[in-house]
Amino acid sequence: MRLRSTPLPGVTRLGTASLAILAVAALGACGARVDSGAAAGGDASASSAAGCVDTSGDSVKVGFLNSLSGTMAISEQTVHDSLQLAAEEINADGGVLGKQIDVVSEDGQSEPTVFAEKAAKLITSDCVAAVFGGWTSASRKAMLPVFESNDALLYYPVQYEGLESSPNIFYTGATTNQQIVPALDYLKEQGTTTIFLVGSDYVFPRTANKIINAYAEANGMEVVGEEYAPLGHTDFSTIVNKVKAAGADAVFNTLNGDSNVAFFKEYKNAGLGPEEMPVVSVSIAEEEVGGIGVDNVEGQLTAWNYYQTVDSPENDTFVEAFKEAYGDDRVTSDPMEAAYTSLYLWKAMVEKADSFDVAAVQEAAGGVTFDAPEGTVTVDGDNHHITKTALIGKIGPDGLIHTEWSSEAPIEPDPYLEGYDWADGLS
Repeated sequence: MRLRSTPLPGVTRLGTASLAILAVAALGACGARVDSGAAAGGDASASSAAGCVDTSGDSVKVGFLNSLSGTMAISEQTVHDSLQLAAEEINADGGVLGKQIDVVSEDGQSEPTVFAEKAAKLITSDCVAAVFGGWTSASRKAMLPVFESNDALLYYPVQYEGLESSPNIFYTGATTNQQIVPALDYLKEQGTTTIFLVGSDYVFPRTANKIINAYAEANGMEVVGEEYAPLGHTDFSTIVNKVKAAGADAVFNTLNGDSNVAFFKEYKNAGLGPEEMPVVSVSIAEEEVGGIGVDNVEGQLTAWNYYQTVDSPENDTFVEAFKEAYGDDRVTSDPMEAAYTSLYLWKAMVEKADSFDVAAVQEAAGGVTFDAPEGTVTVDGDNHHITKTALIGKIGPDGLIHTEWSSEAPIEPDPYLEGYDWADGLS
């Protein structure tokens, strides 16, 4: 598959003109060429990233860009923590090509425009070799043209709606066929015939729900309702009443951030729970369970590719190291594990390329593997996603998520759903 980036009509709260201004401003800082469709292996020497990254000393800069404030901080702080852990481990083990990682951290403030601005700063002012971060698809869509125009690298750690690939982004979270499709297959196997869709009002939930509607139509399932709330929304009485009245077999939840706290509290207040109407969530991990309150979500389902309870030596080591660094009360989760993994994958790509050069890293990426806490992952050099094992989990009384179902083997990434007839026309 040829790398391609999707058009940007799905970018919410950030107009095309604003993106263009940001990209031009970023380019002007280093005099880089404008080439938003730059292909992997292109002339990185002409880019701002290659032009100002300094590898002459004993360290190399990388950028961490996460929401440390705003509605998404409940989810993104732990991603930042896991990136810091990975950097400290790598530095203690000799660094990357013998150079210590020098971290420059920025706060995306849960706003797509801020993510784009901070990405431009990291690339053109701080001259980082790569950036790690982003969460919402709106933040990623806002950053994408900045990275492509500057021919720089973003490592994005969160599951998303798919239908995208870029030579300048490596996606270490799940794409649709590694999370949403397995979740739907699981519901179908459980005899689910009607589902209600609840999501935050931005690109990921709306695109994911288009995919879910297409799947449902082809698989004898009926979507009996579809409701959206703004990010950060806290009044879910109307939506929950609609969910209850619809009487669906299950709810598919694509809410993000602290809206989940309000939704599940209202859900329980309405007399709904996993026995009456189970909810499958794709953005609630161990970190969010604590914020929502275990009593409000015990028994509910999640779809991810990693849980703290994964039984493997690599995960035991990872969980122990994270708790030692941040406290025994802290938990690990899928997005932060994918972020942790992303830094190690970048290290492996750079060392395979024997270079920090963007084009060399892109060329070397295909086939790079890492024995991650979730299991061994492998980079697809064509679409820049990685193999992932799908897991359906149930939230336990201990606040942890326990695997109910597993795909057993890693699933090859198929971001454009080319292997599914029912998805024709979605991309």
